[in-house]
Amino acid sequence: MTAHLTPDDYLKKILTARVYDVALESALEPAHNLSRRLHNRVLFKREDQQPVFSFKLRGAYNKMAQLAPEQLQRGVICASAGNHAQGVAMSARKLGARALVVMPTTTPQLKIDAVKMLGGEVVLSGDSYSDAYGHSLQLEQELGLTFIHPFDDPDVIAGQGTIAMELLRQLQSLGSDRLDAVFVAIGGGGLISGVANCIKALRPEIKIIGVQMNDSDAMIQSVKAQQRVTLADVGLFSDGTAVKCVGRENLRIAQGLVDGFISVDTDAVCAAIKDVFLDTRSIVEPAGALAVAAIKQYVATHQTRGETYAAILSGANMNFDRLRFVAERAEVGEEREALLAVTIPEDRGSFRRFCELVGGLPGGPRNVTEFNYRISDAQLAHVFVGLTTQGRGESEEIARNFSQHGFETLDLTHDELAKEHLRHLVGGHSALAQDERLLRFTFPERPGALLKFLSLMQPTWNISLFHYRNQGADYGRTLVGMQVPSEDSATFDAFLVTLGYPWVEETHNPAYRLFLCPKRGPARGQAIVVDEPMIEWPDGPIGPDGPEHGAHDPLVPAAAGKRSA
Repeated sequence: MTAHLTPDDYLKKILTARVYDVALESALEPAHNLSRRLHNRVLFKREDQQPVFSFKLRGAYNKMAQLAPEQLQRGVICASAGNHAQGVAMSARKLGARALVVMPTTTPQLKIDAVKMLGGEVVLSGDSYSDAYGHSLQLEQELGLTFIHPFDDPDVIAGQGTIAMELLRQLQSLGSDRLDAVFVAIGGGGLISGVANCIKALRPEIKIIGVQMNDSDAMIQSVKAQQRVTLADVGLFSDGTAVKCVGRENLRIAQGLVDGFISVDTDAVCAAIKDVFLDTRSIVEPAGALAVAAIKQYVATHQTRGETYAAILSGANMNFDRLRFVAERAEVGEEREALLAVTIPEDRGSFRRFCELVGGLPGGPRNVTEFNYRISDAQLAHVFVGLTTQGRGESEEIARNFSQHGFETLDLTHDELAKEHLRHLVGGHSALAQDERLLRFTFPERPGALLKFLSLMQPTWNISLFHYRNQGADYGRTLVGMQVPSEDSATFDAFLVTLGYPWVEETHNPAYRLFLCPKRGPARGQAIVVDEPMIEWPDGPIGPDGPEHGAHDPLVPAAAGKRSA
């Protein structure tokens, strides 16, 4: 491989690159919402809108279009985590060649199916791109195919560089040619190599900022070490950039032309995916959002205002089932949700005081996004609580406020164990939960719905279990355990009718019996107690509900319920 091409040499290759037989000139769009929030102009280069939903077909086609006819006749082979594979498959179909694609076993099914739809032959091997790459080299020799490298090739780099050529030209149509920095995701380094060569040849004053995941930062480590570093393992959330070792030519270019590097974490990327959606109503894959996450981090670090930044949205090939994880972590990544472990004394009126404290927090009342509790101690209740926040660092202030008012609080907002596992594990058997009845309720997602429920409870009934998580629907599924003496059964049934929320009793559900039902033990202990039949609750998100009843469940009529068999 040529190791001494200059930016001017690459510029010539970029200007003559053959990409538009298959690729589109992607749009450069202002991100109005994000720009307003960051007080800087942010532009999105929409490579997620390419025919294969990523930039990779540019470099793949430019390389393959320059192969000799006999090479195309024998066929090509590549290794890819998905996006380069689709680019090679589409290019091969356009050029009438066979394409064998080696992909890691961790590749999203969406990308595997897409390669097959484009006529590519798929072989799965290894856990990362580097593993697949090693196997592809063996097959290249065995089958006499031509290898199409995803990043460590001047023709591939030149193809990716056409993105920067378009970007610089498109600035004029947006009313100003000002551009302070371009933020580029890095896997193996092909994209940033092409972008950096083009921009530094034409506009050397523009900064090039490379972005990597903090668990897949081979380029950052290699630049620091001044030699290629092979990572022992890589994170797979951003599968499009999960590369253990960068290319030789890509490292050389990055060392000479890239102005800086930023690493981002999973939560920041999830928040960036949401940011892109809010501005475009499009969903990009994690690798496609790295540049946006980095812009936000760059602005926060350097406190810039009035500058112009471009983010290359490199791809949109993400499995649909990953969206649930992204949505949940986006609020934490943006620090729009605080996760807290709150200790509440098992005293009459303590839960009411805690709710009033939530309603009176500085900055205004908050929505409860999560509330998980299981009685385990006769003296203290340990509650996992999620609350909406209004900015970074606020979770610590809320925790401090709760502690100052007598509710010992641990801030779990940045605790991976809590976010990934403990929030789902609050529960289990409790010998204290005697006379427990378990019910699933459908609560309307509006202020006061929960507290209407609490205010109608008899003061002698204890809440022994509570599980709620806001899922973004117009109603919330809530699981509640209540200790109701047998002599209160008729009164409790009347309470359910008066409440008017759809419900299903699960006291005899075999799953409850296995995992939650109290074992034989001491007499019924204290749990969270509502100390009065009717309570004056504060206004705001946890304030009074009003006269309307809850949302209707299509399976259960409002103001009525059913018991499980």
